[in-house]
Amino acid sequence: MTERMTERMTECMSPDPLAELINPEASALVLVDYQQRLMPAIHDAASVLAHAVRLADIARVMGVPVIGTEQNPHSLGPNEPAIRERCGATLAKMHFDACADGLVEALRALRGRSGQPLREVVIAGCEAHVCLMQTALGLLRAGLRVWVVEPACGSRRADDRALGLRRLERAGATCIGVEMVAFEWLRSCEHERFKALLPLLKTPIL
Repeated sequence: MTERMTERMTECMSPDPLAELINPEASALVLVDYQQRLMPAIHDAASVLAHAVRLADIARVMGVPVIGTEQNPHSLGPNEPAIRERCGATLAKMHFDACADGLVEALRALRGRSGQPLREVVIAGCEAHVCLMQTALGLLRAGLRVWVVEPACGSRRADDRALGLRRLERAGATCIGVEMVAFEWLRSCEHERFKALLPLLKTPIL
């Protein structure tokens, strides 16, 4: 057995236990197309939007950059005010994949919470089987690790949403929940921002 084969076996047998957690120091949050003329058609829109707002508030408390996107805003209007006001920047786009309109470059121009390059993207949005899916696939192609926040994603039809999320998981994205993001960014109840996040996590979403 070669030395390289031994190294590979050791890597497989002894994975880094933190490798599967979201890195709060190198993350950004991307919120895709929660637009005023689109949201009324989204299945369970109130819940989808409420989860997205909570996710954005968690990111802001944690100091994680937040970028929004808007698909053809002249036709679909801007994002819902609750989303737009929580984004540090909003990218207008015409492609369904925001990466084709500069999202990857916008992310690379940012730095994570501790100044690290952004390597991980937490993402949610509408429609889950169109713009959200194509944007997440574009991020994966760019070599970024992608985490899709399932309860904050929506489509006009529930079955289309499910199809989009399943396809993303097969492509290498990881589907997660809002609380999973919060607690993975915190890592410990001794984190200095733990108490600031508790009210966000305790407030029920109707």
